[in-house]
Amino acid sequence: MSIRGMRLHLRKRRKGRQRTGIGLIAAVSALAAVALAGSPTAQGTSAQGTTAPVQAIAAQPAAAVAPAVVPAAPTGFTTTWSDDFSGAANTGLDTGTWRYDVGEGWTFGTGEIETMTNSTSNVYQDGSGHLVLKALHTGTDPATGWTSGRVETQADGFGALPGGVVRIESSIQQPNVNTANGLGYWPAFWMLGAPLRVGTVWPGSGEIDIMEDINGRSSTFGTLHCGTAPGGACNENTGVGSGEHACSGCQTGYHTYAVEIDRSTSPEQIRWYLDGTLYYTLSSNQIDATSWANAVDHSFYIIFDLAIGGAFPAAYGGGPTTATVSGGSLNIDYVAVYNKPPAAITGTNIAQGKPTTASSTESASFPATNATDGDITTRWSSGFSDPQWVQVDLGATYNLTHATVIWEAAAASAYQIQTSTNGTTWTTVYTNSNSPQDIQDTALAASGRYVRIYATGRVSAYGDSLYEFRLYGSTSGSGGGTATLLSQGKTATASSSENTSFTAPMAVDGNTGTRWSSTFSDPQWLQVDLGATHSISSVGLNWEAAYGTAYQIQTSPDGTTWTTIYTTTTATGGNQTLTVTGSGRYVRVNGTARATQYGYSLWEFQVYGV
Repeated sequence: MSIRGMRLHLRKRRKGRQRTGIGLIAAVSALAAVALAGSPTAQGTSAQGTTAPVQAIAAQPAAAVAPAVVPAAPTGFTTTWSDDFSGAANTGLDTGTWRYDVGEGWTFGTGEIETMTNSTSNVYQDGSGHLVLKALHTGTDPATGWTSGRVETQADGFGALPGGVVRIESSIQQPNVNTANGLGYWPAFWMLGAPLRVGTVWPGSGEIDIMEDINGRSSTFGTLHCGTAPGGACNENTGVGSGEHACSGCQTGYHTYAVEIDRSTSPEQIRWYLDGTLYYTLSSNQIDATSWANAVDHSFYIIFDLAIGGAFPAAYGGGPTTATVSGGSLNIDYVAVYNKPPAAITGTNIAQGKPTTASSTESASFPATNATDGDITTRWSSGFSDPQWVQVDLGATYNLTHATVIWEAAAASAYQIQTSTNGTTWTTVYTNSNSPQDIQDTALAASGRYVRIYATGRVSAYGDSLYEFRLYGSTSGSGGGTATLLSQGKTATASSSENTSFTAPMAVDGNTGTRWSSTFSDPQWLQVDLGATHSISSVGLNWEAAYGTAYQIQTSPDGTTWTTIYTTTTATGGNQTLTVTGSGRYVRVNGTARATQYGYSLWEFQVYGV
């Protein structure tokens, strides 16, 4: 059943996608789900085509007690952002935080019939800590005359870092209607992929439906939309999801609905929760890798809406009818985003609050300091040209171990992270030349007082727009003094090379686009001659996909007699920063077991010390 019919429209300077037809279950699937659930309650049995007026909803009974404050982050998580809707009674939302999606429902591509407004008759804070979206009807025709509300976050930087987890959660009371008087009601709590705001086509940009109910059925659906439509990896326009899940009491009390995107496990997972209980898990190996990455491995923005009519309610009996009541409301107590960082990130963000400057700013609303203020909802945005840069003065020289870069939808498609001791002469320590995603995280083995992002390409016609630039590291090197990159440009040799395109010097040239690759056997080694004996404090390994699972880091005074200063048999590849203690003129990585049938392959081998 195809209902999507997407449309884009401009929202000030950003493109925003209207409703993408959340969680539609195809008619056959819908009927199957009803059959499995047993005899359904009344579905569309009220008389249609009469001129009886749509009824007003009766006063709702007291809801179950909702949390007075946003709950603390779960163990291992921190609170990234939240809103508990503490505005005065009958006031609208802060438009610095939220956008109103206004317009006629038919333009949203889902068949719904309401008109979304920004009126406080439809969208308001109730003075008791709740956001209310209310559906109202005028006239005698149940198929016309409906108004309601839909809002989305201005910020679109909510997501899981590579190796991390994000949890998006809300406490909600669904409209207090049932299958007799609620036909056509379609409340939803969901999110869309940030790339959609700069023109990436739905459903490839991703949509995750956290809570949907239709027709007052006391249930919820959890769904992922991805790939292409119709058909594709996620069986569009249906999506891949939980199907109907019972939600007893969800019309009369507040319940928590949450989704977790877990990029710390392999395969990656999306998990759906009702009142803290897991009820559905979707793993990345259930669809193709490209469709998953394009739909999931980036940021999102959050949406609440209360639709009337449309293809999803129609699949479960239709509506609205003359029996459908006016005045049903979706009540939201809080919404929160919690993040768990990758295991590789340790310590505090040393960039936060430090002096930050940039090559340009779009306007005074988007200064460079927004990129290091620790607030995921503020951002630096540059002028609309290339190249651009934003830099932070750490106040002292640091041994850098990790960097996190969280872009707004208008991200850089090509950039370098560069370091400097004086803010004038720069060394490139990380290059991202082809990633379209907006959440990037990398290990570093570098040092500097000044650190900048130097952007040379953009994913959109807008500027480079950055929510957060986070850095991790320490000021001390082993043996006193400040750690320095010792290996770059030095003489490197190896036990073998796959061919002349992948030689040992390419692992110490400072270019993450070149690499050393060995022949396809064990053991293999790569070594660098530092030119003199140094105290070694850390080693950086930037592996290509063909990495070593077992290896040692070894030092030597003469290139013949070796001392092991680090060993592992359980390495997982990627960017690894190893804290070590040792000394030597020669440093090597000695690989004894490979993760693949290919050789050992390193983009960069970096040795730090004093």
